[in-house]
Amino acid sequence: MQSDAFTLSYTGFDPGEEGLRETLTSTGNGYLCTRGAAEWEDADGVHYPGTYVHGLYNRATTMLGGVPVHNEDLVNLPNWLPLKLRIGGAEVLRLADVEVLDYHHELDLRSAMLTRRLRFRDKEGRETDLVSRRFVSMASLHHAYLEWTITPLNWSGEAEVVTALDARVTNDGVPRYRQLESDHLRPGSTVFPESKVIAVKSKTRQSEVVVSLAARTLVRSAGEEIDVPRADFRTPDYIQQTLSLDLERGVPVTVEKSVSLFTSRDPATGDTTLRAYRSVARSRPFEAAYAHHCESWDRLWQACDMQVFGDDEAQHLLRVHICHILQTCSHHTADLDAGVPARGINGEAYRGHIFWDELFVFPFLTFRTPDVTRGLLMYRYRRVSEARAAADAAGYEGFMFPWQSGSLGTEETQEVHLNPLSGRWDEDLSHNQRHVSAAIFYNVWQYVTLTEDTMFLEYRGAEMMLGIARFWSSIAHYSPERDRYEIHGVMGPDEYHEKYPGSSEGGLRNNAYTNVFVAWICDIAASLLDLLPAPRADAVRARLELREEEIARWKDMSRKMFVPFHDGVISQFEGYEDLEELDWDAYRAEYGNIQRLDRILKAEGDTPDRYKLAKQADAVMLFFLFSDSELKRIVTRLGYDFPADAAQRTIEYYDQRTSHGSTLSYITHAGVLARFDPDASWERFKVALASDVNDIQGGTTREGIHMGVMSGTVDLVQRFYAGMRVSGGMLRLDPNLPGGIDGVSFNMTYLRSPLTVTVMRDRVTVQHRDGVIDATPVKVRVGEEERMVAVGGAETFTLA
Repeated sequence: MQSDAFTLSYTGFDPGEEGLRETLTSTGNGYLCTRGAAEWEDADGVHYPGTYVHGLYNRATTMLGGVPVHNEDLVNLPNWLPLKLRIGGAEVLRLADVEVLDYHHELDLRSAMLTRRLRFRDKEGRETDLVSRRFVSMASLHHAYLEWTITPLNWSGEAEVVTALDARVTNDGVPRYRQLESDHLRPGSTVFPESKVIAVKSKTRQSEVVVSLAARTLVRSAGEEIDVPRADFRTPDYIQQTLSLDLERGVPVTVEKSVSLFTSRDPATGDTTLRAYRSVARSRPFEAAYAHHCESWDRLWQACDMQVFGDDEAQHLLRVHICHILQTCSHHTADLDAGVPARGINGEAYRGHIFWDELFVFPFLTFRTPDVTRGLLMYRYRRVSEARAAADAAGYEGFMFPWQSGSLGTEETQEVHLNPLSGRWDEDLSHNQRHVSAAIFYNVWQYVTLTEDTMFLEYRGAEMMLGIARFWSSIAHYSPERDRYEIHGVMGPDEYHEKYPGSSEGGLRNNAYTNVFVAWICDIAASLLDLLPAPRADAVRARLELREEEIARWKDMSRKMFVPFHDGVISQFEGYEDLEELDWDAYRAEYGNIQRLDRILKAEGDTPDRYKLAKQADAVMLFFLFSDSELKRIVTRLGYDFPADAAQRTIEYYDQRTSHGSTLSYITHAGVLARFDPDASWERFKVALASDVNDIQGGTTREGIHMGVMSGTVDLVQRFYAGMRVSGGMLRLDPNLPGGIDGVSFNMTYLRSPLTVTVMRDRVTVQHRDGVIDATPVKVRVGEEERMVAVGGAETFTLA
């Protein structure tokens, strides 16, 4: 991989790396995303073309040993990519069948433009240059564009280009899911609505979403469109045109394919096929469309760019991450009924489900595109009825959101999952990670705090938050012996501990992350209605049928949640101190990479439930989400001591017992270490930063980016290294720059005011970029010094 700051590029074709490169060079616009597969290749063990649209799921059932296993997948949609080249009647181009003389594959991060430059020699000795460019339009929601430039180098003669739309696709991108039903599309129809336009319509089998694609293919020479003979072919789920070309040595010919994609979920659509082919027939030529697309990306980069001074690799990778975040969640996403899939929308890992990873995604978005965060929170709000039903079915009250969410907001976590090391399907108890509901409460509160969007709080947010508080109140029980509230039967973010050793019941007692989080939730919930205008407070109270005794219980829980401790540190859960220590050196010597200790131990017939270990330490997450002062207020209000070294002792204890089986763990540890060991923090940060491009988990990135990790790295720069937070109605900065860099600078928006924050070792500068009509001065505090940054002005603070 060789790259400048705004380019991700690869030289030479490597079949073993192609799946990873396809993910990392995907092209998307926040509505749809297409993997960076070569247009001339079909899905096989090397290549995997895939196109996905936010929120488009289908449910299927597989019989495994007589047991029905249900799965809902983000659907791999009809493939719009196919362009195939046939020279002189030979077989169509495939890299495996020609001599590759030169190959270059790159993504321009400024515009998410994917380019391939291929020079090859075929079996007849003909040498040809092929340059492929494509993008999914950031300026036009439903459109994508593909362009080939073909140049014969040592020959002249006839050639054919096949342009097609292929609905004969399945979800086959994740090897460990291949025993599960993956055929989600039902054949529909194909049509040639115009001489240069083809269209295909499909329908998902269970969810019955209609999907239509249309493509217009033009041929140009010397910049002018030329007519060429076309031969048509179609079946109900596949359609193509074969374009006959007469090529001249050294003379480039361009083939331009414009595509539009519509689904029955889209507003103002009606007949999806009619909408698709009308839209593509009216679409701009490639160059004009690309210019329009670049203007949209320029505006996004102006709002979202981030600079790191003194480390070129970190600078480059941060821009790779920002590019992918915006491909998944752009301004287009704000109006969709969409959540944040943990693995983006360029692969099929986790079946496209929404987890708690949005906890790591929102901080970057909220400071730049708050309308997108609001839209993503609405995904949760629209599903509160299912959260209420889930709580009721489990014997609780309030809103119990699922660990894995899809189209409906029902629990999509499988009851069994495949361990690739053992080949066995093991029981999956991760639905007990009820902390996802706490994360949603946190996300709503952070959004409202950072944006002061009181309308959202009054009409949506307060209802969600109080419904979640009601759930935690109902799942907790009061222990007279301890005079404290306890929560049993849940799992924390650790995930390695599903139950106690030898127990037949899933879940743990008094997970510290959960209990401390709940104490914080209850404190806010108890006074939340006081923040609303009286009529809105009454409306929320009536809608939830809220009882005064509930509020009283929340106040009590905020002071009496039980938190386990041992050896002077917070215990992950009650009984953690009684578990066995693991021989880490022995496992590292035998297995090398032991990030997924759970799979290793289970393949040995053992279980991680027995040991003091963690995939990602629960207790450490508390120091990631809350500042030391916030956490001290929570813990001391509960009646526990919080010594000055509590953070460092707890973090160091679990650092020795954490395998970092989730790359999110590196984000967490990098964040918490920034306060007292910035250089150790930077080491973890660099691992997280390179985790996707280097695929450190051995094949997972080819199944989709890690959205939480990519977003978490940019959040680390702003929140932990620049030390930025909002408190008391002002922007606060308390820098913790690691030794590996000289400083950072980033653009952001706070209370509709566009700012550029620059943090160097000796100073902090906050510039108010004018241009927003209702921008206002912003109060900023650096250390103990407070100043007002005027609209269009700048303030520089000197650091001691």
